[in-house]
Amino acid sequence: MSERSHVVPLAPDGCAVRVVDAERVAGVREALPSEETVGDLARVFGLLADPGRLRLIAAMLEGGEMCVCDLAAATGHSMSAASHALRLLRANRVVRVRRSGRMSYYRLADSHVRMLFDLALVHVRHEGHARPDDESEMRR
Repeated sequence: MSERSHVVPLAPDGCAVRVVDAERVAGVREALPSEETVGDLARVFGLLADPGRLRLIAAMLEGGEMCVCDLAAATGHSMSAASHALRLLRANRVVRVRRSGRMSYYRLADSHVRMLFDLALVHVRHEGHARPDDESEMRR
């Protein structure tokens, strides 16, 4: 055992002995995002966890700036549901709005949203990606 490690006893259902690399743990803790940043990330991922909001984002990725009517029609939402979802996305800086007279046009707030969405698509479409409900894939 190295000088920088120490033994920490665990609960009865864990390992008999756990070795902790104190230096590594301290370095990781220093590098972790702040609690506020983690909270902000959780809110963004929570917003993106809704299939309806994801469809709206996908529609804007494909169609660019669109009015609420077009977004609702493209995604199969009611106008009310689309407006509500867009209001949440706007409040959390995922989309931006441009008003022209009585019309509101929505677009993604910045290229980071596109990158996040595209990376998530690559991840779920990845060839070896196992779905939790597909036990045969999990056994590979």
